[in-house]
Amino acid sequence: MSEQSLRPVISGWVDTHCHVHDPKFTEGVGVAVAAAQATGVSQMISVGCDRPTSLAAISAAADHPAVFASVGLHPHEATEGIDTIADLVHTPGIVAIGEAGLDYYYEHSPREIQRKVFADQIGIAHDLGLPLIIHTRDAWEETFEILDAEGMPERTIFHCFTGGPNEMRAAVDRGAYISLSGIVTFPSATDLHEAARQCPTDRLLIETDSPYLAPVPHRGRRNEPAWVIHVGHRLAELTDREATEICEITSRNSRLAFPALVT
Repeated sequence: MSEQSLRPVISGWVDTHCHVHDPKFTEGVGVAVAAAQATGVSQMISVGCDRPTSLAAISAAADHPAVFASVGLHPHEATEGIDTIADLVHTPGIVAIGEAGLDYYYEHSPREIQRKVFADQIGIAHDLGLPLIIHTRDAWEETFEILDAEGMPERTIFHCFTGGPNEMRAAVDRGAYISLSGIVTFPSATDLHEAARQCPTDRLLIETDSPYLAPVPHRGRRNEPAWVIHVGHRLAELTDREATEICEITSRNSRLAFPALVT
């Protein structure tokens, strides 16, 4: 099935988490944005992971009205220190802080430093009244402990959610949004499928995390913001809804989770 045949009849899909500024988009940001718009994607958030990528996301957003930027320090880069992005968080127009969190799978930064930098970014989100985008891998318990200790920002998004129903419920009970990536299209992701089925509809978001994690039927290729439609269609199948309804639900939730998207 072609991307054109999946295009919705309403306002458009929102890719709440991509890295369209990434050099892997060798044709340039504009080409990726145009391809996304051609399949019905109306807005996308390009997410920073350190100072250079946050600056690149800000630049992409400045050049393309459909792109919005976040500023953050990924747990992989936590050793660089929060001071490396401290000035960027005040950039006019950024829509969120993150991605921030804990990654105990790769542990590219020591856990103690990850925890400190995560807590620092929770504080920034509180201070600036901005949404917080969370990356967590193999660290659910400590992620929730830190959020409980620091206080959950009013709008918190668990990006590329990979948990099951229990983790979903723990996040939603704290008021968080659950953002599903191309992983939800993988046949083996059965716990994630069940979490998607059980998640309250007002907490659901979709994303690509492009250029990573291309969905079925594009696995093994560089991911694209245009392919968020495949995530949406798989979510429609899992929840026994029409794709246009999922588009409407997730787009509305996106603008509640990220108020700056309402332009």
